[in-house]
Amino acid sequence: MSRIRLILIPPSAALPASCLTLDAQGNVLTRGVVELDGQPPEPMRTVAVVPGADVLIRWLDLPTGSPAQVAAAALHGLRDDLAAPADRLSAALGPVPAPGERRLVAVASRSLLQAWGDYLSSLGLKADVMIPDSLILPEPAEEGALSAAVFGADLALRGREMALSVQPDLAEAVAAGRVLERIGRADEIERLLASAALNPPINLLAGAGRRVEADRRGWKRAAALAAALAVSPLILTLASAGHDEWRARNAEHRAEAAARGAFPDIEANADAVAEATRRLAKAPPPGGATAAAAALFAAVESVEGAELDSLTAGDDGVRATVTYAAYQDLDALQQAMAGHGMSLTDESTVDDQGKVVSEVRVGGA
Repeated sequence: MSRIRLILIPPSAALPASCLTLDAQGNVLTRGVVELDGQPPEPMRTVAVVPGADVLIRWLDLPTGSPAQVAAAALHGLRDDLAAPADRLSAALGPVPAPGERRLVAVASRSLLQAWGDYLSSLGLKADVMIPDSLILPEPAEEGALSAAVFGADLALRGREMALSVQPDLAEAVAAGRVLERIGRADEIERLLASAALNPPINLLAGAGRRVEADRRGWKRAAALAAALAVSPLILTLASAGHDEWRARNAEHRAEAAARGAFPDIEANADAVAEATRRLAKAPPPGGATAAAAALFAAVESVEGAELDSLTAGDDGVRATVTYAAYQDLDALQQAMAGHGMSLTDESTVDDQGKVVSEVRVGGA
């Protein structure tokens, strides 16, 4: 089996999987998509490229030891960056680095690895290697640059000891001033895919401790599913569950990147999202104090029984005291202010003779 089948797993199990067939030298023999036609696929080594947005990639200083010990040390070192307990995750290791260099580590959810395996099994395939798409890209020659290429709906980025996939509109924030060296030509991307298939930078399946096989769940080969001409709903459920679990953590990374892009002076060890939220709450409202007063008067008038007791504008922003009948009325006031593109932050609330009194700050939404 000197030929290699390279599959690009799509971000959704409902989408077709693109496929390249390569010879032993990495030349492309065929291009297309994998389809259920009732015939078992030809046996050959299979390399799957998975969405990089669902894989956490880091370079770490790690101790020596067995692969299992080193992987456990990697998960322990990354514990503050992970969205799930270590026993639900799989850490794959890159090649042993030269002395003084850090080691490549890729962490993925075990349930998501299983879902990808089940997706391939529904097509009659089983992966020998799984690689995140961001590691397909080459490291840029320049220190202040990032290689970039589109895979599916995301943009894969690669730098020195950096690899991730993000939504394209967040690329500039993540780049933080570094030049994006975009790779857009199909033949160049095919060349990089072929190179990675011949010499995988990492294998996510190696970190699972065993092959991720759908057969133990009772799935049959694609020939048995061909009559349905569709991916099983259970496979879609598995893929969705694993995808959502890891997307939650990926959303946190994207939010942090957006926060740091908006406020580049946030300290490296600070909670960027919390700090950005605090700054936005204290930011002058759109249109200044006059616009804030007009919006607040309108909001108070829209809530029955609410009253505006005081309004001040100074160096610390626009503040007010409002009185209303029930606690849920504050939610209504905040929603009304949001309709004007402003926020209403509750800084203190007390009960006063059957009424509720709040000190609030008006800020940007």
